[in-house]
Amino acid sequence: MVTKLRKRTVVICGGGFTAGLIARQLTAKNVDVVVLERGSNRTRAAESSLPNQRDELRWSVRAGLVQDWSVQTYTMRHSIEEHALPARRLEAFLPGEGMGGGANHWNGQTWRWMEYDPILRTRLEDRYGKSAIPPELTVQDWGVTYAELEPYHDLFEKLFGIAGRAGNLGGKIQPGGNPFEAPRANEYPQPPLQMTEAGLIFKSAAEKLGYKPFPMPAANSPNAYTNPDGMQLGECQYCGHCERFICEANAKASPLVLLYPLLFGRPNFELRLHSHVLGVDYDHDVKRVRGVRYVDLTTGEEYEQPADVVVLASFTMSNTKYLLMSNIGKRYDPKSGDGVVGKNFCLQTMSSVNLFFKDRWINPFLAAGASQTCIDEFNEDNFDHTGLGFFGGGYIYANVTNGRPITSRLVPPGTPKWGAKWKRANADWYAHAFPLSVHGSWYSHRENYLDLDPTYSDAYGQPLVRMTIDFRENELRMSQYVTKKAEEIARASGATIVGPANPRKGPFDTRVYQTTHVTGGTIMGSDPHTSVVSPHLQHWDAENLFVVGASNYPFNSGYNPTGPLGALALRLGDDLNSYVERPRAL
Repeated sequence: MVTKLRKRTVVICGGGFTAGLIARQLTAKNVDVVVLERGSNRTRAAESSLPNQRDELRWSVRAGLVQDWSVQTYTMRHSIEEHALPARRLEAFLPGEGMGGGANHWNGQTWRWMEYDPILRTRLEDRYGKSAIPPELTVQDWGVTYAELEPYHDLFEKLFGIAGRAGNLGGKIQPGGNPFEAPRANEYPQPPLQMTEAGLIFKSAAEKLGYKPFPMPAANSPNAYTNPDGMQLGECQYCGHCERFICEANAKASPLVLLYPLLFGRPNFELRLHSHVLGVDYDHDVKRVRGVRYVDLTTGEEYEQPADVVVLASFTMSNTKYLLMSNIGKRYDPKSGDGVVGKNFCLQTMSSVNLFFKDRWINPFLAAGASQTCIDEFNEDNFDHTGLGFFGGGYIYANVTNGRPITSRLVPPGTPKWGAKWKRANADWYAHAFPLSVHGSWYSHRENYLDLDPTYSDAYGQPLVRMTIDFRENELRMSQYVTKKAEEIARASGATIVGPANPRKGPFDTRVYQTTHVTGGTIMGSDPHTSVVSPHLQHWDAENLFVVGASNYPFNSGYNPTGPLGALALRLGDDLNSYVERPRAL
């Protein structure tokens, strides 16, 4: 028996980062909003307060803040010729669960993408010629420009109290900032975090080679901060418990701290926790959605929630699954290249070189999630790719975010895996080593995509999302090239020992963490034949259905997608206010 509820104006599926930003814009204009979130409110739970918040085994190793893989997982294969199998313990990326979503356990690394990213296809064709882009590389333009998004970037950074140093103010390059960043109207709301010892070493080595290091933009607040809504952040303690953890000091900008407490004070906002969305009700004849169906996980009862507008604001796989399950839009076919839903699935390409300094105290436990120092000379198209045989790149950085005892143990090459010598190496080098990493792009490939698995289902009896994914030749070549540049910086650092360079190699393994930044599946663009949603994130085949998330990106940058996603969500909130007032194709 399905209970039909009273109709609401806007229903949002997923109670994370984008849902909070959209609801902020809508409820400010007195629009009625209900958010459906499958998880709980973690604000006063064990994971938010000491001493339990420091439990590395529970929250980091066992990933206690992420999706329960015993209830819902994904299947994976490397090519269409293989049979996909379920990932029983997935580590490659970490979908969030609970109010605030993945932004509860993020590191706080907050980038604006390159000015050319929204028009990347045009950029590459103009610079290298159409024939230079391999047919299997399916990158495309977004249909919106950076200039259109810049005011929303500015608002998002003020709401989240982002710390950093501008590198491009109104087109003028600023000393100490990122000279490659897109032009910005204003300086960051807060100054950058303190530079770590690893950052000082990296900065010196990079400058020796003629590069321009700069502090990473951070959502870890260096000071007490009050945002334009009157919501407050505490001061970062540099405790080394950002990624995979909720911040007990309320110093990491997140929806838990900055958005949902604000929204709970607005009478036209409702959040329903423990509400697992089963699907979207779609009328194929009139090309409109009627609402969504969900199950209350506390009672097992199923509900139908009618709505004037439905917004899918979940993790990449969930957004894609809702469309596939409801047959909204044409499914992507990798053989013919036709269809769009599930297309352009991407992750990111990570690599590293480990450095060891006998006489320098790195003290990795004194760090924040984004207290890194970077260079951008080899990110994306910031360098000439003529004759290199690949596109894309990554930023290189001193990657110190924590010194936690279980997982943060670097030992020199040749150290035994266990025993007395291993223990001695840990004691000798724990405080004297750090990784120099490459945070690399992943450009979309014709054979990397999402669909529904024909064999395996989840705890609700629905098909699992099937990932067909592998590192393709473009990413392997890119990683080899940029990791070599990282090795050159490592050797200029004066390290006692420089470990071997570790460029990314295939095959893709779900048990090895890359980043949580999976993109694609519901990509945006100006052509309904090559995109799922319009530049306004409105579905081409359902006027009152909007999809927002990292699933909108047609490729993945070297940066994480949070900054542009914040801008897109705020812009969508304004678009929805306009649509609710006068429904139409935007």
